[in-house]
Amino acid sequence: MNPVALGQSDLRVSPICLGTMTFGEQVDEAEAWRIMDRGVERGVDFFDTAEMYAVPAREATCGATESIIGRWLKARPGMREQITLASKVAGPSRGMPWIREGSGLSADDIVRSCDASLERLQTEVIDLYQIHWPERHVPAFGTMYYDPQKESSLTPIHEQLQALAGLVRQGKIRHIGLSNETPYGVHEFVRLAEQHGLPRVAAIQNPYCLINRSYENGLDETCHRLDVSLLAYSPLAFGLLTGKFDQFAPTEEGAPKQARIARYESVQKQRWGRPDALAAARRYNTLAREHGLTPTQLALAFCYTKWQVASTIIGVTSVAQLDEDLDAWGVELSAELLAEIDRIRWEMRDPAV
Repeated sequence: MNPVALGQSDLRVSPICLGTMTFGEQVDEAEAWRIMDRGVERGVDFFDTAEMYAVPAREATCGATESIIGRWLKARPGMREQITLASKVAGPSRGMPWIREGSGLSADDIVRSCDASLERLQTEVIDLYQIHWPERHVPAFGTMYYDPQKESSLTPIHEQLQALAGLVRQGKIRHIGLSNETPYGVHEFVRLAEQHGLPRVAAIQNPYCLINRSYENGLDETCHRLDVSLLAYSPLAFGLLTGKFDQFAPTEEGAPKQARIARYESVQKQRWGRPDALAAARRYNTLAREHGLTPTQLALAFCYTKWQVASTIIGVTSVAQLDEDLDAWGVELSAELLAEIDRIRWEMRDPAV
């Protein structure tokens, strides 16, 4: 895997990123260490985490993932220099008062969160520090439409950028990124950065997979023209695109009870557990088998080979899953198969938006 550049930054990372939100909830520390060791062994030099992880978010596990990574790094002298480390400051609390009180994301919130993440990660600098979701009211996490009547922004984007600039000057972070953002948000962050000499966004981390290609509805043009790289998350749609649950009947809520997503009510109701998302996933999984591929190979190769994607974030619960995901690198999709994928999307659109 050849390294890819993130935006206009000096970051060069592997085109596959190890997502770590399972560490501390679905994955115990010993297995997490084995997964990270195996990832590095196979050429993955880009790790992504967040202050709110593990997922599903709970007060008892908030920050646990960063702490696991920190202990792993401390036990491996010299490893920190080999890894591009990304983390995220949570946006407004969204019902998680253990992260912060109130509905905003102030400059002080950003600084305090960064300091706490640095301590847990046992490092002096975070290479890519991202805002996990916008402070503004935006359609995300299962909602489709912007509603100006729900606007509750307390902290201007300029103020957030100034806080991030202070962290860059102090050497606590190297570059900044966004997550779950909109075309307006990306453009405004870049515009203000260029106007005021503040840090420029290097990357955006948004969902992108066969059953959620909403990134292609205008945000891809925005990021291409502004030179902001996409870090695609949930390429396997929380496991629905692995095909492992195709034989099980869906529950009334959508996802089969055997699927790990069914254990997490908030996640299931947001996007991935919807009945139409499961139905679409099964269509793509069947298409993969008809073309001699596993569903995992089709879903990951789709992300790995799209021009829109700089690096694909894969989250796993075992070394075996990690190997399966990495083995999909290099799988080529024919023009005929890509056309069939587009036909299904035209019919079923983006049910996991």
